[in-house]
Amino acid sequence: MKNIFSITFILSLGILALSCGREENFSLTDWPDGFTPQETGLRLAEKYLATPHKSSGDVSSMDEPTQITYSEACTWLGSIWFAGATANKDLLSRLEERFTPLFDSLQHLLPPPNHVDNNVFGSVPIELYLQTGGKDYLDLTLYYADTQWTLPENAGPEEIAYADRGYTWQTRIWIDDMFMITAVQSQAYRATGDRKYIDRAAREMILYLDTIQLENGLFYHSPTAHFSWGRGNGWMAAGMTEILRAMQADHPDRPRIMEGYHKMMATLLKHQAEDGMWRQVIDDSEFWKETSSTAMFTYAMITGVKNGWLEEKTYGAAARKAWLSLVRYIDDEDNVTEVCEGTGTSGNRAHYMNRKRNVGDFHGQAPMLWCADALIR
Repeated sequence: MKNIFSITFILSLGILALSCGREENFSLTDWPDGFTPQETGLRLAEKYLATPHKSSGDVSSMDEPTQITYSEACTWLGSIWFAGATANKDLLSRLEERFTPLFDSLQHLLPPPNHVDNNVFGSVPIELYLQTGGKDYLDLTLYYADTQWTLPENAGPEEIAYADRGYTWQTRIWIDDMFMITAVQSQAYRATGDRKYIDRAAREMILYLDTIQLENGLFYHSPTAHFSWGRGNGWMAAGMTEILRAMQADHPDRPRIMEGYHKMMATLLKHQAEDGMWRQVIDDSEFWKETSSTAMFTYAMITGVKNGWLEEKTYGAAARKAWLSLVRYIDDEDNVTEVCEGTGTSGNRAHYMNRKRNVGDFHGQAPMLWCADALIR
């Protein structure tokens, strides 16, 4: 009996050790077949090129597009990042060919620079400029970056008040703003080296951190919607990541943004599910697992680990687990599944629980491409 107990105990320890070994795998370079960022990113970039311009992030929509949407812009940007990271000149050429008609026959699809969701489009041509040197791309990007800080003639009192304080007139204190504003400004800084762009982004981010970051590091969807909605928080995580990735090490605003970033990452770690996913509402375990938010958090963690902002073993393991889970959510037609549809604010929990779960939505395709790029970068 004693021997049987001893054998059982030793076997249990062995199983536990193997289990712990799996959980502690923090490699962001060693991937099983079918899960490498190179093959996954290429699948998603090719899927993007095969998808016509759409009227919304939901690619099942049949409505004729009136402009390039912000979620498509983010997918386009991710595809170009990936092409650069993999030195895939053919892919880059085809992504550029998709853009060229916007200078002439499809010029009507250029978003008007009158809203944060529209101005983020400027981050796409700037990446084409950085990789190809085409001056037309630079001029178009700076148009979107600068109009974000140029007060329009018909501005309202609140917009004027923000502009007078040095912020963009497009300020709304909505959590998704912090990618839409920071992405185009950070990209403009990368392209020009003009500090006004990174200073703008940093100042804006600090306003949002000081105003709406919760004590636990997360963010409510809005002051009246007390739910830490996943994708909204994902935009914040990715926005902080983009500023920190672009700004110089001695920038005076860097410590404050890094503080907000660390605070958020630590809390996200606590709410990650066993399979690596995060949920539609982050801190409510009854909610379904959602891919777009998970990919955005994964992007922030991958970038943090690779830049030395986050402890490698802990956050590398979390990012690895998330990536391995996320790839399984890509179907045979290269669509990311379980993507929350576009979501307005609500004080009703059921509103978030019952959101449509889209397939192939740009909101989910985009951050998966960012992750693939970050893993290779």
